[in-house]
Amino acid sequence: MQLAVAGLIAIAGLLACEAAAGEPVDLELVFLADATGSIDDGEVRFQRRGHAAAITHPEILAAIAQGYEGRIAVTYVEWGAASSQEVVVPWTIIDGPDSAAAFARALLEPPRLAVGRNAIGSAIDAAQTQIETNLFDGFRRTIDLAADSAYSWGGVPIAEARDAALAADIVINGLAILCRQCESGRPAAYDLEAAFAATIIGGPGSFVITADGDLRFAEAVRRKLLLEIAGTDGVARPASQLARSADGDAAPPEPMR
Repeated sequence: MQLAVAGLIAIAGLLACEAAAGEPVDLELVFLADATGSIDDGEVRFQRRGHAAAITHPEILAAIAQGYEGRIAVTYVEWGAASSQEVVVPWTIIDGPDSAAAFARALLEPPRLAVGRNAIGSAIDAAQTQIETNLFDGFRRTIDLAADSAYSWGGVPIAEARDAALAADIVINGLAILCRQCESGRPAAYDLEAAFAATIIGGPGSFVITADGDLRFAEAVRRKLLLEIAGTDGVARPASQLARSADGDAAPPEPMR
């Protein structure tokens, strides 16, 4: 009798572990899209269009299919102030054209959700919570932050949020949105890509890619997504899209809070 009870307890424990582990995927990916005060409604839309185009691209679908599980889990979150991180599309399995198209449709429908001044640390913190409370068990876990600034006001400090994510084995990549109106495309005050590399991105193979207009943004998102699905830092990526990797040789700016 005791042996039978012990056996049942052991089986229950195994089932509990399996349930806790979640559904296996090759990658858990949080798209963190900038919807702060410096981003107008048109720019919110072009970020969504760029991600919708990327996730449905045949090259991306082929890369997903080549993974061990043949599927990834993604969610799209828009971020603004410390209290404004809004889920636009909840966690979704992407395992082929139909699921990718459904994700893209859901992404393009809602109105703008997040508002307020930059709180990058709080956005990263919210993305980590999204990863740690979902129902998936990813071989890799990644936060993908899009922003047109590396400054942060209020909320969780960037360094604190970054360190917590890295300690949880979550990689942070960056998509630096360059100034669409400036002739140079760069902020006048500092090197945006170098700031991303020094203070935001981190983890094995982490990188930052730059983008400006609609077409280049869509191309940059697709390239970035390919690198994330493949789990590589993409050393050979085009110079026109490359800013810095986390271990690049650019002189880092002062940490930003």
